[in-house]
Amino acid sequence: MELRHLRYFIGVGEEQHFGRAAERLHVAQPALSRQIQDLEREVGFLLFERLPRGVRLSEAGKVFLSDARRILQDVDDAKRRAERIALGQAGTLRVGIATAISWHGLVVNAFREFRRRQPGVELVLHHMVSVHQVEAVLSDRLDLGFAAAVMPWHKELAHRQFALDRMVLAVPKGHPLTRRERIRLRDLRSLPFIWFHRWVNPAFYDQMKEACARGGLSAPRIVQEATDRDTVLGLVQCEIGIAWLTESTRWHCPRGVALIPVVDMNVRLPFNLVWKKGNSSPLLKTFVAHVQGDSEPQPKEI
Repeated sequence: MELRHLRYFIGVGEEQHFGRAAERLHVAQPALSRQIQDLEREVGFLLFERLPRGVRLSEAGKVFLSDARRILQDVDDAKRRAERIALGQAGTLRVGIATAISWHGLVVNAFREFRRRQPGVELVLHHMVSVHQVEAVLSDRLDLGFAAAVMPWHKELAHRQFALDRMVLAVPKGHPLTRRERIRLRDLRSLPFIWFHRWVNPAFYDQMKEACARGGLSAPRIVQEATDRDTVLGLVQCEIGIAWLTESTRWHCPRGVALIPVVDMNVRLPFNLVWKKGNSSPLLKTFVAHVQGDSEPQPKEI
């Protein structure tokens, strides 16, 4: 039994006439009659009572008509659902977000606009550090991630830089540094620092240490290490130490913390959208294209 048999049967059942059904279905009447006979032989009982003028559904045919309509409706619904997924209009997209990036304007706008344009898509968000995002994308546990640059890039990983965020100094409100007009790296030599663990981003960790050394801060006095931005902010607010954070932290900065520039700290943290090269998800392609279209111009290094 094929779907066309059901369509032919429904046409004849609704028209109660082979001639009218054949015209409606755009098939020859003799061919339509043979298809119905083949269907009746396959199911093993008569679906129609033949009349001098037209046909009439048998009692079994009435039940079969109701079920045939439901089957074809289910098939049409399945096709529409699959088509929406194939066109990137439905489905689930698993997205990772590094805490340092979660308040960046492009990230917020990307989610808002994507939901507006693709209301049938479910976005499942996971907060995790960048190095764990890369592992999750490569193992297919995430479709993509908003991550800080993790160098060197894995050969199977595609990435698109969408912003560069300057590093600034987070200090407790009222700290003596907040009253200075100009701060240089060498001015920070005796101060306690909260630093991020090297495993979180080894290449960027080394870049920060090298930049500090060039400015006269060759051995920062690190009193505490932390993994995520919110923990660092809490430790700064409690006056445990000062810390380097990205400039976009201002959107999530507690009242007890001030962010101040250091004139010779010119390091910028690259923010990237990352995904696996072999991932052919239409939803992924749609989201990446949307982010690429909205990416801000990249500022030049100072």
